Amino acid sequence: MAGRLAWRPIAGLLLFAAGYAVANRFQLTHGVAYRLAAGDTDNAVAAFLFLSAQALVLLAALVVLPRRWGGVLLALAGASVLVNIGYSQIIPELLTGGSLAWMIAEARQAGAAAGEFGADFLWIGVQAGAALALFAAARWAIRGAVTVPWNGWIAALLAVLLVAPSLLCRHVELRPEAAERSLYGFGWDLLTAAPPPRRSAVTLVPDPAGAPRHIVWLIDESVAYDPFARIVAPMLAKVPRSDFGVAAALGHCSAPAQVALRSGVDVLKVGKDTDLRATPSIWGYAKRAGYRTILIEGQTEGAPQNLLLPPERALIDDFRPMVGGIDTDRSIAKALNAQMKSPGKSFTLVVLRGVHFQYRDHYPPGLLPRDAPVAVQYDTALAWSKRGFFDALLAGVDREAAAIVYTSDHGQNLAPGALPHCSQAPGADEFRVPLIAFLPAAEAARYARGAPGGRSASQIFPATLGWMGYDRADVAARYDHDLDAPTARYVWFGRNVVPVRGGDEIGVSAGAAFPGAR
Repeated sequence: MAGRLAWRPIAGLLLFAAGYAVANRFQLTHGVAYRLAAGDTDNAVAAFLFLSAQALVLLAALVVLPRRWGGVLLALAGASVLVNIGYSQIIPELLTGGSLAWMIAEARQAGAAAGEFGADFLWIGVQAGAALALFAAARWAIRGAVTVPWNGWIAALLAVLLVAPSLLCRHVELRPEAAERSLYGFGWDLLTAAPPPRRSAVTLVPDPAGAPRHIVWLIDESVAYDPFARIVAPMLAKVPRSDFGVAAALGHCSAPAQVALRSGVDVLKVGKDTDLRATPSIWGYAKRAGYRTILIEGQTEGAPQNLLLPPERALIDDFRPMVGGIDTDRSIAKALNAQMKSPGKSFTLVVLRGVHFQYRDHYPPGLLPRDAPVAVQYDTALAWSKRGFFDALLAGVDREAAAIVYTSDHGQNLAPGALPHCSQAPGADEFRVPLIAFLPAAEAARYARGAPGGRSASQIFPATLGWMGYDRADVAARYDHDLDAPTARYVWFGRNVVPVRGGDEIGVSAGAAFPGAR
């Protein structure tokens, strides 16, 4: 009997080690294996030892805690493991505070993600469930062979030990934080982060003489340049417009791209310490120029998405969710058409429904077989989304009184098996977006002199300020070239587009080459 009992702790340790390896396989891969492969032995050993210390703390708590509290610990660990594996399975990098903030900002796309990554989610659930089952089996095996003491002092010591690794992560350069706890550590970082700064005041003074009465930004969802050129551009063959060709998005994920669009980017000075939450934003400039500010949201109801925080929200006069199924964009076009025929001045930013994956959600059921190739689904969704859109938008509009710019938040990688956008190592297709404008004759003539290409979405901001009556030279010095010339420098942002805590670095890249080009 004693011999059999002696094996239970050994079996328990092996079960726990297996469960911990499953739960932390990405932490072990990125923090240890990759570092060893790169010859960074010291940091690989330090990461392994730190993960081992966190494992011992979890094991001690699982074994010592009474049944009810042990169940609570397993549930909390399981939730964190599920989120960690889920994030790293889809996007092969470790969860961070910035990526958690991005996930929260994109939470309303959870249904689309579930449809697109259903098989991945099933495998994620299997892994998290296996880790929990192994943890529970380890607890059962060890507690069945040893007598476990319990009193208030032990409870206090366990509480300190459980919290200590997360504190060390935030005050000492020890990484990575283990999967069973990092969700709560990063969540705490977000909860205790300083409130977003106030938007800076606009210091430039506009001359509104001759400015168009209505300015509209149409920001489509997931519209890539090449499919747009094949499918949508022919719909505009007889419509006068300024076509700037392929443009570079400001990010390959929706939230960072849209934050940067709204905030304006000083492309020559932007860096890791830039805080786009502190800029005057397009809303501030529009209000200073006498425009009523309007945000139309075609994707979600409720609070604004894409990291539009309270200081920015305060600058918007009229926020209109306009969600209406697969015909949402045409409904928005009709509403905009009526608005551009009304008196007064308005600046409107529109987040169109577009064609976010899964693509079959954006055209009528039965139009294609469910197993149609992804590229065919995408083309069909794009054609349906923009069918009659520009006709409804422009019908009867005084083109001398309106300036309309159309682009997309990011492109798409439609290669079989690829993550369409927001991948860890984005390719150029994730940044390649259309950029066209419908402008008064004088503005259109200015842009006709420049050859298309070499443009970036960062130029939409200074171009719009020029239309509003701000001095073009002053604007260009603060942001980027107007659209009559190529960008001064390509800039693009990652998921951690805004700092979570003071001193945090943001994800930003810049250079002379088109983003994602290899």
